[in-house]
Amino acid sequence: MLKVGLTGGIGSGKSTVSDLFAKLGVPIVDADVIARQLVQPGQSALQQLCKAFGNEILNLDGSLNRPMLRQLAFSNSIHKQRLDAIMHPLIFEQIETQVSKVQSVYCILAIPLLLESAKKYAVDRVLVVDCHQQTQLQRVLERDQVGQAQVTAIIASQVDRQLRLAAADDVIDNDGTRADLAEQVKNLHNSYLLLATARTTSA
Repeated sequence: MLKVGLTGGIGSGKSTVSDLFAKLGVPIVDADVIARQLVQPGQSALQQLCKAFGNEILNLDGSLNRPMLRQLAFSNSIHKQRLDAIMHPLIFEQIETQVSKVQSVYCILAIPLLLESAKKYAVDRVLVVDCHQQTQLQRVLERDQVGQAQVTAIIASQVDRQLRLAAADDVIDNDGTRADLAEQVKNLHNSYLLLATARTTSA
């Protein structure tokens, strides 16, 4: 099975691209979805986070206060390292488990920190969703209702845009319209089907 690693900076449009692939019938293994499942009340990951950062990262109902954890993580590099050390191995394990259950010629692994993670994911192609940094900034400010300084800090903590593009096998330009985006996804989908079929035939 062909495994395509989908990544990109915050606000680049990874989720939109992932949804477009899903509408074409492509199985999606999403690291963000896995991360949210891992920190549900009662899960061991949430207990580890509370032990590391204190109960102030919890809402009154016992659920994770994501904005609070994000603020802690991106205001202090040690906190960020501690968060990654807890979450990344658990996410990696779940991704491997979900991929092993996929029955398809190819699948998408949506992993925001594909290039940043110390864990190296076994993907056959790297697909980067790209847009200008100002576009990223504006999208996140509108979507997450957070301060510009925090968004800038998150962008700075991620792989440099040029390095990300250099690591890509395929690039989707998300500075255009939704129709442009859908067309790029459709073209890549057809390309991946051909690649995956060729791999299966030659195996």
